[in-house]
Amino acid sequence: MVTANETTLQHLLEGSKQYRVPLYQRTYSWETKQLSQLWNDVVGLAEDRVTQDSTTHFIGSVVLAPSPGNGPTGVPQYLVVDGQQRLTTLTLLLCAIRDHRATHEDPIHRGRMNDLYLTNPYKPEAQRLKVMPTQTDREAYQACVDSTPHAGGRDPIGAAYRFFAAKLVELDDPDDPLDVERLENAVISGLALVSITTHPGDNAHRIFESLNNTGAALTQADLLRNYLFMRLPTRGEQVYRSLWLPLQDQLEKPKNLELLFWLDLVQRDARIKQTDTYAEQQARLDRLDGEEAIEAEVARLCGLGTLLHTILHPETEADRAVRTRLQRLKDWGTTTVYPLLLHLLDRRRQGGSTSEEIASAMLYVESFFVRRQLIGRATANINRILLSVVTEMDRAQPVDQAVHAYLSTGRKHYADDDEIRALVRTVPYYLNGRANQRTSILRWLEAEHGSKEPVDLSSLTIEHVLPQTSTDEWEQAVSEALEPGETYEQVHSSLVHTLGNLTLTGYNSELSNSPFDVKRAKLAKSGLVMNQHIAEQSGWGRPQILARADALAERVIAAWPGPLAGTTPVTSAAWNLMNTVLAALPAGSWTTCGDIASIIGRDSPAVVTRLATTTTPHAHRVLPAGGLVPPDARDLLRSEGVEIDEHGQASAEQRIWFEELAELIGLDVEPAAEPSTEALPDRFLLQLNEKHGDEVTMALTELIEVWDELGGDIGFGAGRETSCFLFARQKDDEGGNIWPLAIYPSGRVEVVFKHLMIRPPFDQAALREELRQRLNEAPGVDIAADRIELRPSFPVEVLLDPAARAVVRETLKWFYEQARSTVSVGGGR
Repeated sequence: MVTANETTLQHLLEGSKQYRVPLYQRTYSWETKQLSQLWNDVVGLAEDRVTQDSTTHFIGSVVLAPSPGNGPTGVPQYLVVDGQQRLTTLTLLLCAIRDHRATHEDPIHRGRMNDLYLTNPYKPEAQRLKVMPTQTDREAYQACVDSTPHAGGRDPIGAAYRFFAAKLVELDDPDDPLDVERLENAVISGLALVSITTHPGDNAHRIFESLNNTGAALTQADLLRNYLFMRLPTRGEQVYRSLWLPLQDQLEKPKNLELLFWLDLVQRDARIKQTDTYAEQQARLDRLDGEEAIEAEVARLCGLGTLLHTILHPETEADRAVRTRLQRLKDWGTTTVYPLLLHLLDRRRQGGSTSEEIASAMLYVESFFVRRQLIGRATANINRILLSVVTEMDRAQPVDQAVHAYLSTGRKHYADDDEIRALVRTVPYYLNGRANQRTSILRWLEAEHGSKEPVDLSSLTIEHVLPQTSTDEWEQAVSEALEPGETYEQVHSSLVHTLGNLTLTGYNSELSNSPFDVKRAKLAKSGLVMNQHIAEQSGWGRPQILARADALAERVIAAWPGPLAGTTPVTSAAWNLMNTVLAALPAGSWTTCGDIASIIGRDSPAVVTRLATTTTPHAHRVLPAGGLVPPDARDLLRSEGVEIDEHGQASAEQRIWFEELAELIGLDVEPAAEPSTEALPDRFLLQLNEKHGDEVTMALTELIEVWDELGGDIGFGAGRETSCFLFARQKDDEGGNIWPLAIYPSGRVEVVFKHLMIRPPFDQAALREELRQRLNEAPGVDIAADRIELRPSFPVEVLLDPAARAVVRETLKWFYEQARSTVSVGGGR
């Protein structure tokens, strides 16, 4: 016998009780995908509760079993049979909210939230935590609950805490003092769970199995179809043949039917989530009487289905301007614009708007996307904004004017012309938004040139003119324009990813890191006007990149209209992004002002000034490039786990570089590695031999040859230090490119866990952990478990030991087999 009750997190956690995760349960394993979903649900719920404070959101169940050790006294204890990942994550979110509010609002929040939701005050230590994870996770979890310097480490528990801490910094609007409080209330009292509690003698595992059976569940579209035809006892067959079947065939896929039903709902209420489609449609349909009303409803949905088919297939639209805008918005790749598109097409169908007006409205949306992308605010609150356009815009105005006015008001980050001119020069465009969105804007900019001989842009990719990986030739050329006190590295990192340095080519790999003279000759033959403009330059450095950025900014301003006059530009985007980056920086690590500057599109002196004059998360973890720690920060950094030598120098192994910072907050960074061409292999071996001698060179050559015999590819970086990459797959293979190790002649073999986290099948934590354990069997290799989200390394000299080489050789074979398992027969190489 079991007892099942709908409950809230508040009810579960308040009062003296403890939820213990049994030792046989798996360790904490939620990653960014699951954390993002929970965060988006909570943020959406908090927004919904502004207008209807009773709104809840169901997030699943927890199955609890009374602990066999419970007695008449003491804290009641429950074993968490199912739902431990969810329960642990929610309490980590509460820890992050507590710390954020205690820091930014009032220290009283720390004691309040601890006593109410996180601990059993005044109880023995073994009973103090309300949630007690498995032993493996316990230390990291306790650090978060107790706010010790080790909170937010590199383990999965710490990563979850840091994820929420960074998101809270991003969410917290200084103009809205209640936004974080609303979020806390949504978590505590708005998230609905089903608490299933077994009774003594019940088989908790049998109950768990019945709750998690693997049968194929009905989709919401299936449920709604069944409900509709249950309401048509005499007309069902006729309605099915004449209306439902054509609708189903037209939309092709069940998921498109479900999308249609949701789009229909959000025309009336933007707060409705796709997961609630069936329940909300059923509630609406319950109010209809008789078969005639139900048949009319199916007919109405069929009409909307035809419009959705046009949105999904823009080539079927007759009007050229509307077709162009629909295609571009489809290429942008966000379905949250679909409710507005459906509304626009429906208004035209009913005669309320013209094709010209709805094409103009779509242009404003496109402009909104483009301008936000260019200032580095591509995703901020975008879903909420788009879903609210239909219900909140002024219906009395022509529809294009109404859309323009809605997007122009409030904190929507619709950049004006002055912002575009200023930020196009500095924002790292290549790291913002999705890859297809970055490429789309460049394609659209080329289309604005109106060439009489248009080029097929669909196969072109983004090329960095000043390459991501530097060479001696490029350093010499760019250094000619350095200002006093500047270094080449500073200028390179501040310019390389900006719009002024980017173009489109169909021969990216051929251009690679070639000197500008070589690139210029190739670009001069291009059919793209933008490439011909670059080829007209005698050199390529800061003056040319900034001049091109200015020219592109003017083209953007001419092509995409800005917000209505009088709206306030968002000038704090870069500093908000810096706060988000620093909030995500793990305990026991450090970074530099230069790395931060490269991420946010500002120069290093501006970052230094900001850190010195403004309260910023983890500012003490930002050090000079050499890692010298100020005396007043040494004790604090040591308490967090940073190793500092007798000279006050922080360990270089604990530095978080630019690329890793970008990855911490989800920016799209791909480590640069080039195919094996010309002299690069020889240069790699020469540099390796110069630093480490013949024996190390021979040992590494042996491993590289093993990799080649397996069928892997060898890639080389083209910087001053020629790195070596062991590719198991290339970009065009199923699953994308992947490599286990990067070898640097300076003396380290880097294990690229951070890269592997988003590459199947090594996006599974268990496989990455197995890779770590296999490598640790080699004498001299000792990779700590808390480095599994980063890029730890071991010295190349380790491979002088034949036993170590044997272990690494077998590990490489294992890795290759795992990586190639995702490539279908006949695919890949």
